[in-house]
Amino acid sequence: MNKDKIGSWAFLIGVVIAIVAGLIPSLIPAYGATLGLAILGLIIGVLNVTRKESTTFLLASVALLLSSAAGLNILPLIGAEIVAVLQNIAALISPAAIIVALKTIWDTARKK
Repeated sequence: MNKDKIGSWAFLIGVVIAIVAGLIPSLIPAYGATLGLAILGLIIGVLNVTRKESTTFLLASVALLLSSAAGLNILPLIGAEIVAVLQNIAALISPAAIIVALKTIWDTARKK
C-alpha cells in the first residue's frame, strides 16, 4: 500500500471516528478517541498533504478549527453533539496542520 492510500485511509478513518465518538460518546472513551485522532492527524500531515496543497489545507484547517470554537452548543437538541464532533475533527486536523505548517515554514526558509 503506497503512502497516498495510507494518508487517505487515515483521513477517512479519522473522520468516521470523530463523528462516531461525537455522536455516541459512550462507544469510545474520550481520551482514546483524542489520542487516536491525534495519531491519525500526524499520519495525515506527514503522508497526505503535498507542498502544492499546503496553503489550501492550512486555510481549511483554520476554518475548521475556528468553527469548532463557534459556540454552537447553544443550539437546542443537537448543539452538544455538533460541538463534540467538531472538537473531535479539530483533534484530527490540529496535528496535521502543525506538521504541514512546519513543513511549509521549512520549505520557505530553505529557499534562497
